[in-house]
Amino acid sequence: MFILDDKKILVVDDYKENLDILVESLIDKYQIFVAKNGLDAIEVAKKVNPDLILMDIMMPIMNGYDALKHLKADSSTQDIPVILVSTLSEVRDKKKGFDLGAVDYITKPFEMMEVAYRVNIHLNLREAAKFLESQNRILEEKVLKRTKDNENLRDAMIETLAALAETRDSDTGNHIRRTQHYIIALAKSLKALGYSKDIITDNFINLLFKTTPLHDVGKVGIPDRILLKPGKLTDEEFEIMKTHAYIGYKSLKSADILSDNESFIELAAETAYTHHEKWDGSGYPRGLIGESIPLSGRLMAVVDVYDALVSKRIYKESMSHEQAVKIILGCSGTHFQPEIVEAFIAAEDEFLHIKSKFEE
Repeated sequence: MFILDDKKILVVDDYKENLDILVESLIDKYQIFVAKNGLDAIEVAKKVNPDLILMDIMMPIMNGYDALKHLKADSSTQDIPVILVSTLSEVRDKKKGFDLGAVDYITKPFEMMEVAYRVNIHLNLREAAKFLESQNRILEEKVLKRTKDNENLRDAMIETLAALAETRDSDTGNHIRRTQHYIIALAKSLKALGYSKDIITDNFINLLFKTTPLHDVGKVGIPDRILLKPGKLTDEEFEIMKTHAYIGYKSLKSADILSDNESFIELAAETAYTHHEKWDGSGYPRGLIGESIPLSGRLMAVVDVYDALVSKRIYKESMSHEQAVKIILGCSGTHFQPEIVEAFIAAEDEFLHIKSKFEE
């Protein structure tokens, strides 16, 4: 049971005798305010914000039905419970009151014990509703905090894994930052051209940005003699290098720390696993063809190759943007999906800007 002594009740009736009876009976327990017609009731309700309204129906200037309608239409008063107290006793009269939003209906002449009892019930119900609302608000805040904590933990893990990959490969640092921005530019360009609009949602774009730094995390499992070799890899060494896609996939799939965010796991893992697949099926590790390659892998393929071409590596010099564009165009339909190459060309200027911003 809630403590209700401090509650405010607005009593509305045009007959002084009725007002006096109601006020006398309730004033010992509650703060009482009075109004003599519906229009005054609306003004008083807005001013004092009562916890309950007891209102007659047949009144001058504005009757109780119209006042009730106005109260329920105003956001500042719509949650105040209203009990109608009237000589109108037909079922249709009561139904009209309930349809307009009244919580109860007392027929005159009334017993004050009944009025007091119903007032107490509805005040308790309102307090219970407020309590539940506050508990729901607290719960929502806790859920939001937990979600934010999980996101922070996830982001910290991404940075840790990306930093781990960076310590193994001096080319990885700015490569990660550039590819994050390249892939977003490419995805948005693809969507703007009318392709994959059902997949490229705001959430997908946000997840792409978050997960891209993990696409090469599997390189931590590649021996230094291969990963850091300054010259061309032998066939045997290249076969070992290719395993980084699978190593990254398995590592991310087994990351229990991410188990509460399945969409994040799936996108991070599939990007790591499929960014070396080719549109014509000649890629690795599984030789996937066409749209059997997830969109994240198809996008990352273009981004990864572009950045490799325009960046200096321990085994090669960088080439110009124009040369890289020519190579990517030449691989449309073989290495890359033609529509994604089209989107790449449409986003050329943005790629150049990103390249310049995150230059080695």
